[in-house]
Amino acid sequence: MSSPSERYAAARQAAEHPETVAFAARQRFDLDPFQVEGCHALERGHSVLVAAPTGAGKTIVGEFAIHLAMQSPSDKAFYTTPMKALSNQKFRELVDVYGPEDVGLLTGDTNINGNARIVVMTTEVLRNMIYADSAALRDLRYVVMDEVHYLADRFRGAVWEEVIIHLPQQVRLVSLSATVSNAEEFGDWLDTVRGDTEVIVSEVRPVPLEQHVLVRDDLLPLFDDRAGAATAQVNQELMRIRSFTGSHYENNRRAQSYASNRHAGRQAKRPPRGGQRPVRPSNMRRIERMDRPDVVQLLERANLLPAIFFIFSRVGCDAAVQQVRRSGLRLTTQEEREEIRTLVEERTRTLQDEDLGVLGYWEWLDNLERGVASHHAGLLPAFKEVVEELFRRKLVKVVFATETLALGINMPARTVVLEKMEKFNGEARVAITSGEYTQLTGRAGRRGIDVEGHAVVQWTEGMDPQAVAALASRRTYPLNSSFRPTYNMAVNLIDLFGKARARQILESSFAQFQADRSVVGLARQVREAETSLTGYRESMTCEHGDFREYSALRRELSDLEKKNRQDSQAPRGARDKRMKRIQELRTRMQRHPCHRCPDREAHARWAERYWKLKRQTDRTRRQIETRTGTVARVFDRVVEVLETLDYLRTDGEEIILTESGRTMRRIYGERDLLVAESLRQGLWTGLDAPSLAAMASCLVYEPRRDEANAGERGLPRGGFRTAYEKTTALWAELDDLEQDHQLPGSEPLAAGLAGAMHSWARGGVLDRVLVEADMAAGDFVRWAKQTIDLLDQLSIVAEDGALARTARAALDGLRRGIVSYSSM
Repeated sequence: MSSPSERYAAARQAAEHPETVAFAARQRFDLDPFQVEGCHALERGHSVLVAAPTGAGKTIVGEFAIHLAMQSPSDKAFYTTPMKALSNQKFRELVDVYGPEDVGLLTGDTNINGNARIVVMTTEVLRNMIYADSAALRDLRYVVMDEVHYLADRFRGAVWEEVIIHLPQQVRLVSLSATVSNAEEFGDWLDTVRGDTEVIVSEVRPVPLEQHVLVRDDLLPLFDDRAGAATAQVNQELMRIRSFTGSHYENNRRAQSYASNRHAGRQAKRPPRGGQRPVRPSNMRRIERMDRPDVVQLLERANLLPAIFFIFSRVGCDAAVQQVRRSGLRLTTQEEREEIRTLVEERTRTLQDEDLGVLGYWEWLDNLERGVASHHAGLLPAFKEVVEELFRRKLVKVVFATETLALGINMPARTVVLEKMEKFNGEARVAITSGEYTQLTGRAGRRGIDVEGHAVVQWTEGMDPQAVAALASRRTYPLNSSFRPTYNMAVNLIDLFGKARARQILESSFAQFQADRSVVGLARQVREAETSLTGYRESMTCEHGDFREYSALRRELSDLEKKNRQDSQAPRGARDKRMKRIQELRTRMQRHPCHRCPDREAHARWAERYWKLKRQTDRTRRQIETRTGTVARVFDRVVEVLETLDYLRTDGEEIILTESGRTMRRIYGERDLLVAESLRQGLWTGLDAPSLAAMASCLVYEPRRDEANAGERGLPRGGFRTAYEKTTALWAELDDLEQDHQLPGSEPLAAGLAGAMHSWARGGVLDRVLVEADMAAGDFVRWAKQTIDLLDQLSIVAEDGALARTARAALDGLRRGIVSYSSM
């Protein structure tokens, strides 16, 4: 029974925030304070930034924005995600709530009900819609940007900032971020460019996280619970282990009695239903790691499954599954195995039998029926989706995954295991950061299922428990902008706003905000002043003539007369010169047609406001120019390159787009300039469909660092080689031009996938194509889809009708088999 004060508080909240109360009543859980705070802010009409740990339930605030949109007869809401897999997942969730008629999905290769009132999409799709001034933006009320911390991504991060800057001001923005250490700074920027944004930060995990270190077959707590959470003192037993090596450690353990363990109190706390045992004595000179099947069994006995093992290597993930398979371990019941087989067969029924054999389907299915799977970028997307679904249904108990699984997919576990605290970054082995540790272990603990989550770090030789504890207790994950102007961005901004306004917009980027926070505020003042100046110009419009010109004469005359009165001691020559100018101005002013206007003084009052504000605005612009201005300077260099190549042209005082510039508007990607220039020079004219597909793959493919150049041997024959040589020569010319303008340039073309893409486009069988590509099926599908994205652009923008038809034929050749699979 609630108290009178509690009933009063509930009634008051229902009166002030009725939509929040109605929405909360439909949820499976009571809303947490930060979720309620976010919903209240939206109900008050504000934008919000919500930064909270993985699994805390940030998306509830985004879903409330959708709820608000659906309360009106016409408002729309867009939900953006950084990945197609996330978009697909969110689409299914929203269809369950609102029905298929009101929910759409746009991910580039999927278009379902795009005119619906709720549309889930990748962030790039929304950016393209804004630049195209799509009719779908009408009645848009809310945009949810899930995983907004992706704007730090080196390759795609700029898209998030473009969307945030260019969305119409009336659109309320719901930004959902992982816990970042500079959330307030990011929120300040959002408030500056969007206005009226509330920042809501939560450090609280809904499911507490227990931290363990696995030493042989012993799960030891990382922290000494007696010291209290605020102190976060490292378990002294771990420190003793580090101070002894080999047999010294074993002898030390034998000398310890269980009495001393009892004296340690909660330090030796066991995980639920598990049993912590002393490390067994042996004559070994070092602490041996448990085999993976033994670790899985230990977790099973301790009731710590389902678990995700993070292994920073695809080969390691697949090898781990094989180890468990060879051990004969089976984690599922007969009923669960039947359910697994039914779901797998349903999800893969569109794949051809011969392809399934190539993909190792039967062994993969057997592993799934054992309750074990791997998850990494090399896995076929169809297979990854099955693994994710089975894990969510608690049918697969153990997943060995690379860190890509930590990036947003809703796949929580009871336990997360980190086998190592370092990973290969492409150049060297480096320690994982505190942000990465937080992101990985954030998967542990399922809300509504687990009382607590568990993070297990396996002991390795040379491990420093203090360093692990520092990673576990710190939350230093700064959000840094990766924004930089591109050629496509430049032509779109200039076409929409003109060069001067485009520079002002770029001054509003988060990159510039971080470089010099004050510039963003100044740039906003200039934008607001420009609006006022336009109004003043309209108010002083005179039918007799140009009143701005007339008022400029009056202003100069007034300034000179004032100076003449104040500067009576000036040399005679200077005073004579000034008086001559004063007389000229009086004569010009009296002869000006506006001088005879009956409303002259009314116009003059508006003119005085205009010139006063213009003087202030010019002073503000000079302040901006003396600040860092890094983003705008890069923009200027990009514009210079585009002018040199005749994509932009000066027309009087304005810069306008040429026909080539208008083509550039619709070309997105790292190679926008090279693609546009290749089209203009006709380098790909005459190619057949497989050769054009191969050429497109050379523009999107990024080889591994250890991958040797394909050379002439692997290239398709015929017209492709000539086109490839000409395109490579063009790349070198453009790279030199960019270097001349102090721009970073781009990487050379990579033909490593050209042969395989050519074979696939002309109908080659999967096993031969994968051998030719020398890559996993999932990797091939990913590069094929990026090739499809570029070909899709070519089919639209190519002025040569034959080339556009060839691009469409190439698309048809690539969209088949495993590449065309979609779970939608």
